[in-house]
Amino acid sequence: MTSGMDTANPAPANPAPAYLAQRPRWTPAQSPEVPDGRLEYAEIEAPLDYARPEGPRITLALSRIRATGPARRGILLSLNGGPGGDHGIGRGLPARLAAATPLGEAYDLIGFDPRGTGASTRLEGEDSPVTVPFDSRPPDSVFDALAADMREREEGCRRAGGELRPYISTRNNARDMDLIRAVLGEEKLSFVGWAYGTLLGAVYGTMFGERLDRSVLDSCVHPDWDWREQFMSQAEASRENVDAWAGWAGERPSAFGLGTDPGAVVATVEAAASALAALDGGRALRTSFDMLMGSLAADRSRWATLGELVGELLRAAQAGDTAKAGELLAGQAEWRPGTPAGTRREAVLEAVTSETDWPSDPRQYHAAMRDFRDRCSYGLGVMRAQPWVGTFRTFTPPEPATRVQPGPYPTGLIIQADGDPLDHHEGAHAMAARLGHRLIQVIDSGAHEIYALSGNASVDAWVNSYLLKGTLPPEPTTKVTGAPRPTTPTG
Repeated sequence: MTSGMDTANPAPANPAPAYLAQRPRWTPAQSPEVPDGRLEYAEIEAPLDYARPEGPRITLALSRIRATGPARRGILLSLNGGPGGDHGIGRGLPARLAAATPLGEAYDLIGFDPRGTGASTRLEGEDSPVTVPFDSRPPDSVFDALAADMREREEGCRRAGGELRPYISTRNNARDMDLIRAVLGEEKLSFVGWAYGTLLGAVYGTMFGERLDRSVLDSCVHPDWDWREQFMSQAEASRENVDAWAGWAGERPSAFGLGTDPGAVVATVEAAASALAALDGGRALRTSFDMLMGSLAADRSRWATLGELVGELLRAAQAGDTAKAGELLAGQAEWRPGTPAGTRREAVLEAVTSETDWPSDPRQYHAAMRDFRDRCSYGLGVMRAQPWVGTFRTFTPPEPATRVQPGPYPTGLIIQADGDPLDHHEGAHAMAARLGHRLIQVIDSGAHEIYALSGNASVDAWVNSYLLKGTLPPEPTTKVTGAPRPTTPTG
């Protein structure tokens, strides 16, 4: 992400010596993935605003699993999506890595809940009601109401977020990482980041490159896209996956009967969407169907399931069988706005995605929404083009977002599936070129967050070899396969 050059590199204001002098007090914690009692929890304090090191403090929740082998390399931090660590599971990542990888032999595995999330000082927003239910293909008549809902959502974040909200940012997360490194007494840290964690890892390397050792960035954001561009790329990625599936299904008309070429298959999909809309008055079933299209088209191993479902749904809708259509679509969740806590919910997503500027002209959103309604309705579709809380941002970021740049640290690894529906593959190519990292591309795959989390043995082997031995793939880009497509015969 970028909103101008990073003017604060290499040195933001350092925490006061008191922060650097603190040492975590570790206590045993329980985890079914680490049953031997090696998991520990601790808390440390960090400045709310690193430009005011003597000002208010926040709490960061940490976890640790000590290295088990004799050749300890240091500490390895990790963070997944969100932004900010999706579902607040940052402290849980060491246990998952210890269970799924050999990294715990060489590294102290360190987890943390980023500021605002999980067991760290929590950032909340009001659980604002909406006047327009989620619709994957909203009519023009609700565009203004959608914007008004987002304005109220932003006001709810402002009211609940207080002075904490402007300081929930990627740059401050990077500073918190460096504080963790310092209070643990380490000269350097290694890092594994998935999704939003790739941005955090790249920003950490830009700000604190001399303190970064080995790094792995899995399912990459684009280093030059602002948050609006990142959102919109998700809808484009879902459409690309649907088109790829349509080409495959069109080669198998005897199996699915959806058409004999990609265009004909997509036309059948649209016929099913229209029939479902007519069945229930225009929103819920069609929206669930569009969500299903986005999710199943990404998963190559379920392409046959998707082909069968489209046909069954079309037949049920044309027969007026609302119950059958609802049964077939059961489990297609609508968009998750946050983690609820009574009348409030965690609101880190809204804060971090407001660190870059959003357009203020409603016409710009309306044009994009109409385009996505026609072309990219699958998955989250039009939601990725409509106004967001950042459109109505009620605070001024204290500093511009970082422009990612290479730093004085070793060549790292980037992992990316070419059909990732949440982080478009273009971002990984741009990040690898920017940083000079090696790219491992998972071809014909819609996987997201791959290393140690998706069961891809080839990716796991490359990353383990790099983090444990420093071995890099010999070529700038190495291609590995993902989950195989179904064996449905052509014809």
